[in-house]
Amino acid sequence: MLFADVVTASAAVAATRSRTAKATAIADLLRRADGDEVRAVPAWLAGDPLQGRLGVGWRTLSRLAHDPATSPQLTVPDVDRALTELAGTTGTGSAARREALLGQLFTAATTDEQRFLVRLLTGELRQGALEGVVLDAIAAAADVPTAAVRRAFMLSGSLPDTAATALAGGTDALEAVHLRIGRPVRPMLAGPGASLDAVLADLGDAVAVEHKLDGARIQVHRDGDVVRVWTRTLREVTDGVPELVAQVRSLPCRTAVLDGETLALDDDGRPRAFQDTMSRFGSDEPDPAVVLSPFFFDLLHLDGRDLLDEPLAVRLDALAGLLAGAEHAALRMPGVRRPTPEQAAEVLDAALGAGHEGVVVKALDAPYAAGRRGRAWQKVKPVHTLDLVVLGAEWGYGRRAGRLSNIHLGARDPDGGEPVMVGKTFKGMTDELLDWQTRTFPGLAREQHEWGVLLEPELVVEVALDGAQRSPRYPGGVALRFARVVRYRPDRSPADADPLDAVRALLAGG
Repeated sequence: MLFADVVTASAAVAATRSRTAKATAIADLLRRADGDEVRAVPAWLAGDPLQGRLGVGWRTLSRLAHDPATSPQLTVPDVDRALTELAGTTGTGSAARREALLGQLFTAATTDEQRFLVRLLTGELRQGALEGVVLDAIAAAADVPTAAVRRAFMLSGSLPDTAATALAGGTDALEAVHLRIGRPVRPMLAGPGASLDAVLADLGDAVAVEHKLDGARIQVHRDGDVVRVWTRTLREVTDGVPELVAQVRSLPCRTAVLDGETLALDDDGRPRAFQDTMSRFGSDEPDPAVVLSPFFFDLLHLDGRDLLDEPLAVRLDALAGLLAGAEHAALRMPGVRRPTPEQAAEVLDAALGAGHEGVVVKALDAPYAAGRRGRAWQKVKPVHTLDLVVLGAEWGYGRRAGRLSNIHLGARDPDGGEPVMVGKTFKGMTDELLDWQTRTFPGLAREQHEWGVLLEPELVVEVALDGAQRSPRYPGGVALRFARVVRYRPDRSPADADPLDAVRALLAGG
């Protein structure tokens, strides 16, 4: 397959907002792929080389001012081999060798292929082929049920592997993919609930109501004495969290996969600032005074038994048994099963009184549906909050003159397109945050204007809001009401942002 075919399909995906049209273009391409092309194509269209981050920046690429090839000649294997060689080039003199490899690749590429490569290598390939669309395309190309593709992806965490499995072995091969200790599972997510009463009315009384902490999501795997820890984005952080490793290693089991949250507590047992918790995941020299405490709320595997497909009630019973000892009771997320409305309100009051965000209400009959926000888990907070993508920023006025202030906010497009703008805000920003935005945003600029900058959709910010209202001003037909910045979320990517449907769910009476 020619590399130009991938570039053409990428352009077709970028040119439409139709999820069906996007999936059809990718499926047509996958049907023509052979061998390892099946792994490379979905990875590239999702914006990720098979080799991971290649450490190639704009400064290097700007020196590759080679005349483009006049006609397509590169194949998909040609490009994949070049990227593999690039990834393996290290040590003394590697910078010059890497630049020479890139020069050879770009010389053989047409103008459109060069543009695609630049965006792929710098992590700025934004054509809207998000994971969900690619999964739909894999199912169509392999003529297999979408549910089987999504489950295999949930358990493998790899789009390329899922595509290769589906196209080579069909449904039987997909169903043979199982949870593997040491390979993280995509986490199940909670959608926003309008209020505690509304969520209870929606889900009924067969629910668990648990504290919603202001911490970091963790998934912990144990295999004998080997314990490994991943974040919400499936980034391994084992070496940086020895206290979590030690606590899981002390549990009375041989193998386990636990899902939960962790956060730093002060001497009074109240949560420390969110940035204190996150500092443990991003610093080479973390503050020894910041000790993380884990709180587990789900159990996906225990001593040879996979629990993913069991109802939550069964998983909670297994978790309660694992953490039954007095020495382990503090590792359990506080909550109540099958509460009355009064008891559920007491759990919410207790969570808020302890300094936490609110509660999560979970249907007891629901299996573990990884990677999805749905009705089965709904979070309830006194103040609505959303994780949105920063799309741009405007120069401030008055005391904010000379600083990038009013930010443009976008919700994730559930159909796989670019984030959909739903509002702006300049509220809630400290001087320190304004200075950080002014330093940081120009380096992420997609376009620069006299009024400000449009950004590549890379940063996620948490905003508090009073609700939403219908509005023709923005493409999604909805706008935020009284939005204010809570904090930026370095632990989340644009794929983790709240979808447009979550904003629409906050419409008064909607």
